[in-house]
Amino acid sequence: MVVSVREVAALAKVSVGTVSNVMNRPEKVSPDTVERVQAAILALGFVRNDAARQLRAGRSRSIGLVVLDVGNPFFTDLARGAENRAAEAGLTVLLGNSDDDAVRENAYLDLFEEQRVHGVLISPIGDTTERLARLRERGTPTVLLDRQAENRNFSSVSVDDPAGGYTAARHLLERGRRRLAFVGGPASLRQVTDRLAGARSAVAEQAGATLEVIETTALSVLEGRRAGESVMARAASERPDAIFAANDLLAMGVLQALNMNGDVQVPGAIALIGYDDIAFASAAVVPLSSIRQPSELIGHTAVDLLLREAANGAEGEHEQIVFQPELIIRASTGG
Repeated sequence: MVVSVREVAALAKVSVGTVSNVMNRPEKVSPDTVERVQAAILALGFVRNDAARQLRAGRSRSIGLVVLDVGNPFFTDLARGAENRAAEAGLTVLLGNSDDDAVRENAYLDLFEEQRVHGVLISPIGDTTERLARLRERGTPTVLLDRQAENRNFSSVSVDDPAGGYTAARHLLERGRRRLAFVGGPASLRQVTDRLAGARSAVAEQAGATLEVIETTALSVLEGRRAGESVMARAASERPDAIFAANDLLAMGVLQALNMNGDVQVPGAIALIGYDDIAFASAAVVPLSSIRQPSELIGHTAVDLLLREAANGAEGEHEQIVFQPELIIRASTGG
């Protein structure tokens, strides 16, 4: 049987308004009254209807978070950072995994809007400007994650991916490598194209250096293994002498494929570098060089921006925070 607020008030011999104050603004109620109401709540087994409270308040105490791949440790760490900061603000995080699927992404956005979340954090697939603009116009603030807003009409927290791609390729070139390959995809992901653009800039500065692109359909270990197998299928003289993978999961898959053949040594025959610096990178059979992103800090900072967006309204200033990536050198590039 569902216990009502009126029953709690009757048992505690106070008004319904006093019960509400005890639950929402206890500092306005005397300690004796708070104790009496809490005893009545415990005795009756009362659980407040938070959905009804949210309807009255207009917003819930939850933040919607949509990531590209919850199986990627980078996004797991990002979500942890967002959750920790949200908890400090008395909010919870509802996690949605789009799995690089635009239909699923839209379904989560619809769901979060229906639930009147406090705001939405999203690492979007492709160009979702119009969809997110409609969401914001109807009162749900939005912050982009791991990607900068192209028209600066949204707040965003990202890493300078062109600089990261440049740093990765420059590191391989400084190791004496000249036949570079970039493994990554799909090209619809801005992070992939930005990292590739940075790598191309570095290669263009080096006389005699080349860069081929081995496109993948996802940023996964399986796709990395397929890319590595395609490299191994070539004659030794036609293989790249260095590979820059668009993320660490791809790099781990490439490393698995190369290790299956004892004739190819990493980094002797092929140097390898990834992106994100997930925890598994340092624990690989050949510890993986990588471009580090501050994943937890990105999530933490995004919640801060969202709280400011919610407080300032649609007319407030939008902020774009861009962190700088960091080169982490390990054995896979001869560190």
